[in-house]
Amino acid sequence: MSNRIINNFGFISAKKNQEVLLLERADRPGFWQSVTGSLDEIDEPLEGAAIREVAEETGIDIQALPLGALQNLHHAVEYEIYPSWRYRYPPGVERNTEHWFALEVPPSAAIRVAPREHLQYVWLPYQEAAQKCFSHTNRDAILRFYDNLSALK
Repeated sequence: MSNRIINNFGFISAKKNQEVLLLERADRPGFWQSVTGSLDEIDEPLEGAAIREVAEETGIDIQALPLGALQNLHHAVEYEIYPSWRYRYPPGVERNTEHWFALEVPPSAAIRVAPREHLQYVWLPYQEAAQKCFSHTNRDAILRFYDNLSALK
């Protein structure tokens, strides 16, 4: 079996009051995650894929938000794909590289979930959101992002 790696990304979608958006997966009720996605093409820019996935999963048009709302956190983690999820990847793919992004969402933003992908959404204080995530990489991204914000104050 090969150890090929797929690039994808995880998002921290946050309001100014330190609430984080989580989405409940339609194919796994009870599994909560941030906006996530993969590149459609090998040469698709990460930022372009991020803009596309946020629009698909939440209805938010990043290009209509203030400049700087989308932040590439320039951090990536590599992890083993859970065996129960490998059917979603090309044969032989066992590892994934996740690039972290953050998005500041205005409190007035309307969220529209994609019913094929998610059942519902919730805004939670960041500590609670981190605990609710089924993915350790989502949890780590949320906690590291807010730890770094606190350190800057």
